[in-house]
Amino acid sequence: MLKKYKPVSFIATLDAEKARVFYEDRLGLMLLANEYFALVFDLNGHTLRIAKVDELAAARHTVLGWEVDDITATVNGLAERGVVFDRFEGMDQDELGIWLSPSGAKVAWFKDPDGNNLSITQLA
Repeated sequence: MLKKYKPVSFIATLDAEKARVFYEDRLGLMLLANEYFALVFDLNGHTLRIAKVDELAAARHTVLGWEVDDITATVNGLAERGVVFDRFEGMDQDELGIWLSPSGAKVAWFKDPDGNNLSITQLA
């Protein structure tokens, strides 16, 4: 029933100004609106609503990710904008923090200012 409709993604923030700088300036997303309850960004034709909340328990798993054509170039470009990539003990990540999954996909993770886990993936 919902397959014909565009999805809307949701993330929460305790500090809307820090989140705005991160998503707009570091990740390069276009801000559509700064509403009372949320920041609204364009996600390549889809909507990302970053809810302004008073309490937040960041998920330990990835909450939002992007599929990219060239993960090395994307990691380098984001790092130049101040994005710090995570390293995980026991995972064989290269010098940029990129992990090669068993399927052949390459994945790198980073956090937003609220500790939300984000990722970029280059499919095999």
